[in-house]
Amino acid sequence: MLSPEEKEHYKRHLLLPEIGREGQERLKASKLLIVGAGGLGCPVAQYLTAAGVGQITLIDFDKVDQSNLQRQVLFGIEQLGENKAEAAAHRLRKLNPHITITPLAKSLNPSNALDLFSKHDLVIDGTDNFATRYLINDAATITNRPYVYGSVQKFEGQVSVFNFQNGPTYRCLFPEPPAAGTVPNCAEQGVLGVLPGIIGTMQTAEALKIILGIGSVLSGQLLVYNALSCMQYKLEIKRNERIVADILSNANGFEHRPFLEGNCAYIPALEPAQLLQLLDKQGHNILLIDVREEGELPQHPFEGHNVIQYPLSSLEKQVPSLPLDKEVVLFCRSGQRTLRAAQLWQARELAVPISHLKGGLMAWEASMELIYHGSNTQ
Repeated sequence: MLSPEEKEHYKRHLLLPEIGREGQERLKASKLLIVGAGGLGCPVAQYLTAAGVGQITLIDFDKVDQSNLQRQVLFGIEQLGENKAEAAAHRLRKLNPHITITPLAKSLNPSNALDLFSKHDLVIDGTDNFATRYLINDAATITNRPYVYGSVQKFEGQVSVFNFQNGPTYRCLFPEPPAAGTVPNCAEQGVLGVLPGIIGTMQTAEALKIILGIGSVLSGQLLVYNALSCMQYKLEIKRNERIVADILSNANGFEHRPFLEGNCAYIPALEPAQLLQLLDKQGHNILLIDVREEGELPQHPFEGHNVIQYPLSSLEKQVPSLPLDKEVVLFCRSGQRTLRAAQLWQARELAVPISHLKGGLMAWEASMELIYHGSNTQ
């Protein structure tokens, strides 16, 4: 039942014959999970909150950074450094006091995905990496939950709905992930600030149509939108029964599946100059992890900073926990081993941002020599 306050709040919805009181009560009874409270997750959460979705769960391990504010308009300067899910929930509760917002300050991973998905009616993807997309897809397929997909890159965005009424899955479109580092996210390549808002509201529209049972859901089609040309087109997607059967066959032991293997995760890379600047400004918040083997030379050049060593060979056997109050930067000799180490850590439930030193110590030494040699010759 809707209270008098709710009837006034949703008055414009109630006027629509396709929604009305029955539809609004259906929204109130629904439970939605949003994975990622960033560029896509923010507009999705805002409009679902305003629409009156009764229970919204936000899961995100990341913290609000100043570079987020260009497109993640749910946040303000005063929330820098806060967990995104918790900061978003704080703002959303002010938008609509009639619904329940639950923030989860952690990452989605194989050990918690099936339980979370089974407690919600559908899942909306607000992530920016392939590892989580494949995890969302497989968990949604196993739990039989619709998966509302969205992605943005530079000036282009994509939207679709997977696993809806026996429709295709994300793997039916992209069976295998690309190699690590071959497809950068917006942190590496950039994105037009308004684009996540456009794509996010399209995702929200699909979610609302599914809940309300109205309109034509974007299942079996991938919508591609280009902001520069204001053009959009659709690609047909067909369900691949063999791929779906493979996903379902892996339901047992799902929590142990290595979704980060196969190099499907995008690991943020720091140029040596970027790391130097980061250490100068907030070195006390940075934990540097050396993943080289014991006794490997040369000695690391980060004396005076927080440095610990976890050789990659030991990580393959057991992955230790990391402090939640630090930003982690991995390094090795050339930068190759750090990608594997980051994958192993990300496969665990960690609320810790992880990046790596691009090019490793070889690039660091060359860059520092250039910087200091250049300054001494002036």
